[in-house]
Amino acid sequence: MERLYSPWRSQYIEEFDKQEGCFLCNAYKSQDDEKNLVLYRGKKCFIIMNLYPYNAGHVMVCPNNHVGDFTSLDEETLCELSKLTQLSIKAIKEALKPDGFNLGFNLGRAAGAGLEEHIHNHVVPRWIGDTNFMPVIGEVKVISQDLKEIYKKIKAALKKIEKGEGDG
Repeated sequence: MERLYSPWRSQYIEEFDKQEGCFLCNAYKSQDDEKNLVLYRGKKCFIIMNLYPYNAGHVMVCPNNHVGDFTSLDEETLCELSKLTQLSIKAIKEALKPDGFNLGFNLGRAAGAGLEEHIHNHVVPRWIGDTNFMPVIGEVKVISQDLKEIYKKIKAALKKIEKGEGDG
């Protein structure tokens, strides 16, 4: 699939191969949530935006610990993973008003996992008509909103929901 020119991502792309360790672990360990696109931190899991989203608002829910085997997760982590997936859906509904969602894990390279060593649940908002000729014929996906703008909208929606004010 071809990509459209997006110069705002060049710094990350240039630094990606130089990055030591797991990018999810690095984001979790860092205190700069906005830079690392960390939206929410729970006791056992966290929510992070996908830097290379399938659609605008694509987030991932990840265990705080570096674990690649879904079947080895303890009950508390599994429960929080589900609760934060639910919270993600509510916040994205509040912030972006999608028509639906795709949810899921890619476990193993054969299943499409780009990062096999640290499991993560994808939460991808979808809109009616969001698939058009660009990805189907041109093999190009266009994301029409700025990543930082979407981050701020979802972060604000999460805070609103935590205060009991959200519709989510």
